[in-house]
Amino acid sequence: MPQASGTPAAPQTSRASRKRYRKIVRFAWIFLAQAWWYELFLPRIGLRRFAARGRTARLQFLAQRFRVLAVDLGGLMIKVGQFLSARLDILPPEVTNELQGLQDEVAAEPFDKIREQTVAELGMPLESAYAFFDPTPIAAASLGQAHRARLSPALAADLGFEDVIVKIQRPGIDEIVAVDLAALRRIGGWLSHVSLVSKRADAPALVEEFAVTSLEEINYLHEAANAERFTADFAGDPVVEAPVVVWERSSLRALTLSDVSAIKITDVEALKRAGIDPSAVADELARVTFQQIFVAGFFHADPHPGNIFVTPVAAGSSNAGSDTAGSDTAGSETARSDTGAGVKWHLTYVDFGMMGEISDPLRAGLRNFILAAVGRDSRALVASLGELGVLLSTADTDELERAMSALFDRFGGLGIAELQTIDPRELEAFGRQFGETIRVLPFQLPESFLLLIRTISLVSGVTSALDRDFNMWDAVDPFARTILSTNGRDALRDLPQQALAYGTTLARLPRRMDELATRIERGQLAVRTPEVDRRLRSVERSVNRLGSAIVFAALLVGGVFLRSTDEVLGTVLMATAAVPLLHLVVTLRRR
Repeated sequence: MPQASGTPAAPQTSRASRKRYRKIVRFAWIFLAQAWWYELFLPRIGLRRFAARGRTARLQFLAQRFRVLAVDLGGLMIKVGQFLSARLDILPPEVTNELQGLQDEVAAEPFDKIREQTVAELGMPLESAYAFFDPTPIAAASLGQAHRARLSPALAADLGFEDVIVKIQRPGIDEIVAVDLAALRRIGGWLSHVSLVSKRADAPALVEEFAVTSLEEINYLHEAANAERFTADFAGDPVVEAPVVVWERSSLRALTLSDVSAIKITDVEALKRAGIDPSAVADELARVTFQQIFVAGFFHADPHPGNIFVTPVAAGSSNAGSDTAGSDTAGSETARSDTGAGVKWHLTYVDFGMMGEISDPLRAGLRNFILAAVGRDSRALVASLGELGVLLSTADTDELERAMSALFDRFGGLGIAELQTIDPRELEAFGRQFGETIRVLPFQLPESFLLLIRTISLVSGVTSALDRDFNMWDAVDPFARTILSTNGRDALRDLPQQALAYGTTLARLPRRMDELATRIERGQLAVRTPEVDRRLRSVERSVNRLGSAIVFAALLVGGVFLRSTDEVLGTVLMATAAVPLLHLVVTLRRR
């Protein structure tokens, strides 16, 4: 495979890093060679059915091999697996399902190295920075680990708390990240030259999206800023809390936060023992999630159960999250977090390394998407996907419109309860057919949109664990109504722009009609007909058979002549001639 221009080579690093780089690149070579043989070469010589026969098993085996590689190397490779497991837009389910269980849990770093890293980052002895620092981590991931600690008395008195969580990056992680990104960028450059991949996805762009997210995740000052922005967005909401950043003990690679550990949000039994209704928690979680997405435009993109606590507060206790008076948060009331048993509680979010942001173009695209879905307008819905940057320029939108129309016609008017009465086999068959249509289209979800889908998916799973009867659509309804109610005002605001667009279209109409007539006269008008397509496929098969015959003859004759001077190479060529011969025999039998 040629190296893409501008694609970086392995950085000048240690021997271990170069070995790591070669492992990643070697795995990619094996994948590309396998894909070329089964997806390009064999179909080209007429063995498409043979190549497709074991595709599922091959993809599963490949995903399993990658899991082993990721666990072995750690670093960004586990993050790559988790990133790919969410790319349902470009990868088949055989791959994403296999990668979903990849956990970012690795062996802890020796405490001596952690101590050294912490001292170097904070610029003071560990005993001066903290009154206590637990050498046993509470969590260890591929990029860093977390320890419990207590602040020094003077600093604790100033801040009003002493128990903290300290996140420390693994020593040398910067070099590992640089090596991994260099390898991924080279692989992305290769893939951009493979038409089988480039028609379906922009591989270099995917790598850069992943690189941006990864570099932000190892910048703890960025995470600290995210935590404070999130806290400010919900300053007037009595339900939502987040840890306080201890800036005096934080740096690029070390982050100290107030310890807010409490009841894990999916621990239903613990919630009930604390007098908290799990259904009420589900309601609030959904409200807060959509508040982040539709109102704040800045949302926690990794809301798995380990990152959300439910914190009980005894009656009469002060609420740190409600110190700010005059909340303008939609639908937020103190009574929401009252269980009726003299106990209040908060939803406490942690880990702000992965956040999503709703830009103005994305907000407008989402609005149009919701309007099209509500109106069951397949053409408008496909157009909104284009606005969102979901469809690549090579997408067959006509086929997608037909698929969306079929979806709306069959299931568009049904509620959740009605869907449950449909024969599961019908749902499965329709889902399989619709999924195949979607999968062959060149979809590529932007990072922000992908994070949005991931967030709603995770929250949906948590709310279902809290309340099996919970309906996410009921929770999003107030926010959807707000979007719909503002649509009229937006339409009036955009009226001059739309009028100009319509006027321009009308002005161009005579010229376009003249161009259309000219193309018809010249015979340049393309019309799709099934019969023409069938005849073209027949001609293509004939050409393939002719090509197989020529390749067979060339390999056989070349092998015979070469055997006199190079017996090994001649024998290999003669044996290889069996492949086009097999294709020729099979295709002739089909006639």
